[in-house]
Amino acid sequence: MARLSSIEKAKMVCKKVASKKVTRSALKDVAMNRSLSPEERFAAQLKLARMPRNSSATRIRNRCIITGRARGVYRKFNLSRIMIREMAAEGLIPGIRKASW
Repeated sequence: MARLSSIEKAKMVCKKVASKKVTRSALKDVAMNRSLSPEERFAAQLKLARMPRNSSATRIRNRCIITGRARGVYRKFNLSRIMIREMAAEGLIPGIRKASW
């Protein structure tokens, strides 16, 4: 089980990314627009740099929804590899069963 502080931090980052998504994308569009003057583009880059770091989508860390484990998380299920194995063995994930040959 991951520390509760790391799980809460991940939730906070996700919330901040969602709240700043529109502003951030608008500033990025202005900064990348070659038809605008260099001064306008630079001003947009400065505003983008002043935004909180945790508002960037690359700061989001995938975590298991049950244990909070950060590594070995399958995006399709939002579960760690360990929980997938346990739940599949118990038959709790539809369509998945343990292979045996």
